[in-house]
Amino acid sequence: MQAKKKLLSVRKDFIDRVSSSVVKELLDILLQREVINFNEKGQIQAKQQDRDVSEALIDMVLMKGEPACRIMTDAFCKLDRYLSADLKLT
Repeated sequence: MQAKKKLLSVRKDFIDRVSSSVVKELLDILLQREVINFNEKGQIQAKQQDRDVSEALIDMVLMKGEPACRIMTDAFCKLDRYLSADLKLT
């Protein structure tokens, strides 16, 4: 299955279950890999609730297409092996 379809299929569970520390690390990795820029990172971090931050992150990456989704999925699988396995992203 394509990374974008996989990520979209677990969107709700990702938003509900990912930890804020993993989201922060994902933001740094995605910035380093040039999936997002500093402005986009700031927009995501400006959200008030952890759930809103994780939702903004996954939605932004989904809109950027297959390569961005693949990078995020790979990073997420390394950062949170338990949740990514539970969501069947590995």
